[in-house]
Amino acid sequence: MAEGDGSAHPAAGLAHRVPDLGALELLLAVARLGSLGRAAREVGITQPAASSRIRSMERQLGVALVDRSPRGSRLTDAGALVTDWARRIVEAAEAFDAGVQALRGRRDSRLRVAASMTIAEYLLPGWLIALRAQRPDTAVSLLAGNSAAVAERLLADEADLGFVEGVSVPAGLDAAVVARDRLIVVTAPGHPWARRRRPVTPGELASTPLILREEGSGTRQVLDAALGGLARPLLELSSTTAVKASAVSGAGPAVLSELAVGEELSARRLVGVAVEGIRLDRALRAVWRTGHRPTGPARDLLGLTRHKGQG
Repeated sequence: MAEGDGSAHPAAGLAHRVPDLGALELLLAVARLGSLGRAAREVGITQPAASSRIRSMERQLGVALVDRSPRGSRLTDAGALVTDWARRIVEAAEAFDAGVQALRGRRDSRLRVAASMTIAEYLLPGWLIALRAQRPDTAVSLLAGNSAAVAERLLADEADLGFVEGVSVPAGLDAAVVARDRLIVVTAPGHPWARRRRPVTPGELASTPLILREEGSGTRQVLDAALGGLARPLLELSSTTAVKASAVSGAGPAVLSELAVGEELSARRLVGVAVEGIRLDRALRAVWRTGHRPTGPARDLLGLTRHKGQG
């Protein structure tokens, strides 16, 4: 093959023929965001630098990768193929990096988990038992709080993986749905709602003082979204257990996760109340800092939740 004909010499090493990881990550960001400018901001470089890097990669590979227009950036057919290959390379590099980090870490590596109350009490124990079977030397610490507190822990780098129950993904975090849940209205058997035959309307629910979780909890976020922020607290409590105990005592109706009240419903210590006209289902999500995909024990735990979760 003649030199200078634009083709890579067959004896050249991969480092000369394959774009570097930074260029591949930029291409993946362009594919995901549809904008060279937004992709540049995500990877932390200027738009001119991003344009230059894409052009350099196109020259190196000998194919056009991105069509640029005032409406945004779109991958060419060749660019779409290269992006698929690039994704595998980046994932392999992430796995390589995770392995190197593990080699440098302690043998009994550490995993810091932050979880909202319902997940911490009713789902996480089973996931952690399964993780221990895979990683018996991993030391796990759990910080339980409401969904807002979980986001704060992650953003402050005080947790490696989090779990939340709110209606949306907190800013600065990426997420994956690991399970589905539904909120239900419950009350003690002696309450008038326990004997009514027609469902409670949204107006009745909004006008009735309720035993609720505190603001910032995922449970409260879902209820507030369903009622337009009109829920009236009779009591605001910071744990699911406290809300249940208050409802069982007859203090008033409560809104709780279906996961949390199965035993009480079976024993008739609480009665489920039908509600019409609103949706109270929600996604339960694993969350982590944007750009910091879980690795090591956090990645393994995330994999277990996806395997065992309901969605």
